[in-house]
Amino acid sequence: MLDLNFVRENLDAVREGLRSRNFPDDALDKFVELDTERRRIIAEADEINRQRNAASKEIGSLMQTGKREEAEAKKAEVGGLKDRQTELESARDDADRAMRDLLAGLPNIPANDVPIGADELANKEVRRWGEPREFDFEPKDHVDLGEALGILDLERASKIAGSRFSILNGAGARLERALINFMLDVHTLEHGYTETLPPFLVNRQALFGTGQLPKFEDDLFHVKDERGFALIPTAEVPVTNYHAEEILDAKDLPRYYTAYTPCFRSEAGSYGRDTRGLIRQHQFEKVELVKLVLPENSENEHEKLTANAERILQLLGLPYRTVVLCTGDMGFAAKKTYDIEVWLPSQQTYREISSCSNCGDFQARRMNTRFRRSGGAKPEFVHTLNGSGLAVGRTWIAIIENYQQADGSIVIPEILLPYTGGLAKIG
Repeated sequence: MLDLNFVRENLDAVREGLRSRNFPDDALDKFVELDTERRRIIAEADEINRQRNAASKEIGSLMQTGKREEAEAKKAEVGGLKDRQTELESARDDADRAMRDLLAGLPNIPANDVPIGADELANKEVRRWGEPREFDFEPKDHVDLGEALGILDLERASKIAGSRFSILNGAGARLERALINFMLDVHTLEHGYTETLPPFLVNRQALFGTGQLPKFEDDLFHVKDERGFALIPTAEVPVTNYHAEEILDAKDLPRYYTAYTPCFRSEAGSYGRDTRGLIRQHQFEKVELVKLVLPENSENEHEKLTANAERILQLLGLPYRTVVLCTGDMGFAAKKTYDIEVWLPSQQTYREISSCSNCGDFQARRMNTRFRRSGGAKPEFVHTLNGSGLAVGRTWIAIIENYQQADGSIVIPEILLPYTGGLAKIG
């Protein structure tokens, strides 16, 4: 959430930042109206407080001089002022609440070096790794390959759960499990993350903390339960909230966490997009990276987190490119995001496999996650970062397509063999 005082003191800059994110120019008009009313209320309350203090002194003088009737009349007057002050305090609290509710629906302000643009067409490529393979045959997509090999079953998954679900069988399921374990090992043993296994159900406060609520209510799968649970759309939600309502010691930062979880998304508004195969599913698996860091280190930590995610593709020998997202294409809580896109031969293009975001103090402010420097300093908000390290299903797709052979078989990348029990080829 944006800082109320920052918004108040930097209205023009905040308006410009919101405008660059495709929010209307009048998004802050109600905030200004509420802030003006709040200031009027506070000014009136201060004046009433001054009058009460003055009246109290006058009552004391009247009592000392024996003018009891005048003193009682003045007391009645002060009682009326007290009632009005109570009304004003309530009105001030209402204005504060309305301002914070309004801010809760506004996205983060982009970092200064984020390219300005309305949509993905304005994203900027920053680097590429690897060369797409030249096939001496017509490459197939992962659906045709997977179904022919008996490792992917979309038809029966649809019978069981509906569209946008899948079943992996045999070597396909083993490959998925191998990728999860491989990713977790690289991030824990090579990159220094602590593995955690969080709940797959979260409450509304956790969803608010990372920015899924209130704006993206329809994107969630809600549980019919009086406790208000929802299935997690990403491990970012429970892992980033791990230290909600806590004050950490600065010497204990940064903190790195990695987690494997299934993820559940309703994909509201995305009907017709990527409906074939595993690209866009209601249920998918992901290994997530989360960092809590000191504010002065967050930019450098963002670059390192992105490199950690890229490392997985490098080890697997999968060509990719990294792009910085423009203002109109970033997620709600992010101030800067890199997308890593893996090469898919069947589509002859790069497709997103990870988004790595620096959220600054936006999420920490919603979660009230702070830290304290030495010497009894005032608590400050941590900076939070997150990224996929990687989306497991899309990595599965990339391996199936990039390592396919002319006979329809799939060669397993050598680095995965310890995780597949020595299975070197599918088919």
